Amino acid sequence: MKSRLKIALKPGEKIYVNGAVISVDRKVSLEFLNDVQFLLQNHVMQADDATSPLRQLYFIVQIILMNPEGADQARTMFSQTLPVLLETFQDDEMLARLKDIDRMVGNNQIYEALRAIRSLFPQEDVLLGKAVPLMDAMHLPAAAE
Repeated sequence: MKSRLKIALKPGEKIYVNGAVISVDRKVSLEFLNDVQFLLQNHVMQADDATSPLRQLYFIVQIILMNPEGADQARTMFSQTLPVLLETFQDDEMLARLKDIDRMVGNNQIYEALRAIRSLFPQEDVLLGKAVPLMDAMHLPAAAE
C-alpha cells in the first residue's frame, strides 16, 4: 500500500485483518499506515451463499485472505477450479476477466481479485439464466438488430 487507508466502521461491524477478526462496539475509524490484507464484513461470503461457479471461486479466494494458515490449500483449490471455469464459460469478456483474476491471485492482489469476481456476479447470473436482463425487467423491447 503506497498511501494511508482510512476505514470507518459502525457499532457491531467486523473487519478481517491479516487473518484476525476485529469487532467494534462503537463507531470507529481505522487508519492503515502500511500494507494490510483486510475484508469488510459486508464482503464476506458464507459457505451457504457460494451457490454458483463464480461465487464458489470468490469463497475460495476469500479463504486465502481470511485464513493465512489455510492459504496454500485454498490456492490449490483455486488453481484446480479456475481451469474448469475457463472451460465452462464461453463469453469472451468473462474469459478475459477470469484470466485477469488468475493474474491478480498469482500476484497476491487478493482484495483486487475479490472485487473483480464480485463485479462479475451480475454477468454470471445473466449467463446462467438466474437474472432477468434489464430490458426484459423493464418490459421494454430490445433494440432492433
